Amino acid sequence: MIDRAALTRNIMIGMVTGLLLGSTIHELALAADNPILVYGINGLIDIGGKAFVASLKLLVVPLVFFSLACGASNLSDGSSIGRIGIKTIGLYLVTTAIAITLALTVANIVNPGLGMALETETTFVAKESPPLKEVIIALVPTNPVKAMAEGNMLQVIVFAILLGVAIAKSGPSGERIRESLTDWNDVIMRLIMMLMLIAPAGVFCLMLSLFANMGFSAIADLIRYFLTVAGVLVLHFLLTYSLMVRFIANLNPITFYRDFLPVMAYAFSTSSSNATLPITLETVEHRLGVKNEVASFTVPLGATINMDGTAIMQGVATVFIAQAYNIDIPMTGYLMVVLTATLASIGTAGVPGVGLITLALVLQQVGLPVEGIALIIGVDRLLDMMRTAVNVSGDAAVATIVAKSEGKFDMEVFRRNEGHPQESTDPEKPV
Repeated sequence: MIDRAALTRNIMIGMVTGLLLGSTIHELALAADNPILVYGINGLIDIGGKAFVASLKLLVVPLVFFSLACGASNLSDGSSIGRIGIKTIGLYLVTTAIAITLALTVANIVNPGLGMALETETTFVAKESPPLKEVIIALVPTNPVKAMAEGNMLQVIVFAILLGVAIAKSGPSGERIRESLTDWNDVIMRLIMMLMLIAPAGVFCLMLSLFANMGFSAIADLIRYFLTVAGVLVLHFLLTYSLMVRFIANLNPITFYRDFLPVMAYAFSTSSSNATLPITLETVEHRLGVKNEVASFTVPLGATINMDGTAIMQGVATVFIAQAYNIDIPMTGYLMVVLTATLASIGTAGVPGVGLITLALVLQQVGLPVEGIALIIGVDRLLDMMRTAVNVSGDAAVATIVAKSEGKFDMEVFRRNEGHPQESTDPEKPV
């Protein structure tokens, strides 16, 4: 088991140390042929940073495929579960699309990366975004193996969903395959945790290289990026979920947030939707009033596919990196970001730091340099804590809405926590 507190501390130490040491080296104004720069910063340190970024890209395909296939295979073929599954997945995708759209809108208003004026190591030409029609057609893979080999993640995502649904409907044969996929998913999760162990060193190298070449002045832009992401997270949390709980579920959002606050605090401290899953389930059932048959399906599924906070980070980061490198993204490119981030979010596992892996996918889809991740990775750990709290709140909100619509919501439990006297209420009618 990884000590998450120690991991957070070590990443922060690596970030601060790299920042201070890099800024100091920058202020020394060393000659371009100085051995410290040639063999140290632009040599060994640069290799370490780029190797860490490469390892993030390495895990994109297996992570998305196994995580998503496992999640889709958990769907049963019963009509009730099928209806609940459609509602749940639909709401998760809608909230994620709203989150990424909100992030792109606010980021283009705030302009967090404007003025950085970075240059890539080689001349970079932004790829022209294909028409939306071609993007939709290209979602269907003609050769899933080729899609994986080429890193065509949209096709990988579609194939994983179809495979997972087929597994769920294949009886004993499907069960055996599901168990195998679960084992593979566990192995990939272990690999991710191994990567997280070297994250402090990777962050140190990235921050040292960045600030040795840019200087301490870059921190102002990072702060602006940090505040932009944090602001959109709070806005999505207070606006989107509150409106959904109030007008779709017809419940008091203040009561909802008050009862769910301990879970949010736990999610913030662990930075993991999966680690928070037991307390999330317990609270959703016994504090919010969602019946077990709905909570046991929607909440674990949400821990896998509902990553609104991650989508927000990806949206703001995309705009930030594009502005930092002076690359214009057309409207079709932004539509591509919305589509890609929405679909990619369902393959993002609920463990710390995985959002950076799928960010690489989003950047590649719109022709932005993956190396731009180095600009934001130093503050990402702090933002990861905030977006995990948003993610689990979204899980609870969707579970509540689905339960209310299916007549599987205990109003007495919710009213008791709301301060109303316990009274008998008729069950909600399914919609």
